[in-house]
Amino acid sequence: MKTALTELVGVEHPIVQTGMGWVAGPRLVSATADAGALGILASATMTVPELRSAVREVKSRTDRPFGVNLRADAGDARERVRIVVEGGVKVASFALAPSRELIAELKDAGVVVIPSVGARRHAEKVAAWGADAVVVQGGEGGGHTGEVATSVLLPQVVDAVDIPVIAAGGFHDGRGLVAALAYGAAGVAMGTRFLLTSDSTVPDAVKAKYLAATVKDITVTTAVDGLPHRMLRTEMVAELERAGRVRGLAQAVRRAAGFRRLSGLSWAAMVRDGLALRHGKDLSWSQVLLAANTPMLLKASMVEGRTDLGVMASGQVAGVIEDLPSCAELVARIMSEAAHVLRTLPST
Repeated sequence: MKTALTELVGVEHPIVQTGMGWVAGPRLVSATADAGALGILASATMTVPELRSAVREVKSRTDRPFGVNLRADAGDARERVRIVVEGGVKVASFALAPSRELIAELKDAGVVVIPSVGARRHAEKVAAWGADAVVVQGGEGGGHTGEVATSVLLPQVVDAVDIPVIAAGGFHDGRGLVAALAYGAAGVAMGTRFLLTSDSTVPDAVKAKYLAATVKDITVTTAVDGLPHRMLRTEMVAELERAGRVRGLAQAVRRAAGFRRLSGLSWAAMVRDGLALRHGKDLSWSQVLLAANTPMLLKASMVEGRTDLGVMASGQVAGVIEDLPSCAELVARIMSEAAHVLRTLPST
């Protein structure tokens, strides 16, 4: 299936595996690439040496195109960009909009730039700055998310920009791919669906919790870091939502102590990170601590398997996913389903 996305990045199928922190490592990315889709490394949870090693490992595992997700606001962003360029990485994706200058620098080096957005105006901005394509995530998507459903947001963005649009939020099968194409998208991006594959390194016990979840077990909460965050509803999430400011602060200090031991960060560094995230937002001090440690909250579950200490970001699709195929099996199934749907559509 050829679309503007497959032509732009050189993949076989119009499917993107998103750069999920602690999840999208070399094994998952290379398996996705070998399946003919676009795998994206999550670099925000890696040190610079770890990123350099991860890029080398992916390239040792596959000769297919892949991407790296970058934080445009990271202090070492330029060094990470150099790794992407020197490593011959095909795509640079961004959760926060990169500057016009950074987009130009990457494009001049032959790297395809694909930011992710959650609003039409943000898509218009990055398109005007020279982005090659854009991922638009509706409110069904996991992690930090917006309020507008994909079915409303996607056609707005498609109508507003002249670059390929990749749909995210609520996709997991071939029917969804066909629906996205009908809206004018050039492909779909999926996070939770790729997390729930046999190639994902997430602990089996954590995957089991995702598979056991119903649609009603997935919630949007601001209790973790003050921003709307879609995740599995757990006792920890419920506890944070029930807690008042004083009790919440005490819980945050207790939990942050555990995260500090895991991360090796000092208290001063943790508070600094939290204050940076608090800027311009009405966050309680408990949210400041938790905001600074959100990556560690995710690591506790996604790496350590400690669902009692961590959070589990999740799209709503977790409520309808029931198996753990390999990336190759998943991509082949999606494309087969899409072909079947297209063949059986009523003719006009």
